[in-house]
Amino acid sequence: GNKLGGIAVHIGARVAGQATPGEVLVSSTVKDLVAGSGIGFQGRGAHALKGIPGEWQLYAVAATN
Repeated sequence: GNKLGGIAVHIGARVAGQATPGEVLVSSTVKDLVAGSGIGFQGRGAHALKGIPGEWQLYAVAATN
């Protein structure tokens, strides 16, 4: 059908749910995948994500100069 699902969708929703208004958060997986792209990040610490095992390091996307 037209529904999205799977663990990646659940993780993305949980990470987005931790963001404040106007903030874009990503997991360490995303941060690692875009290494060398020039995108900056600021650490936001470890978070437990409901329904997802373990703790996840989250990062806010930051402007680079």
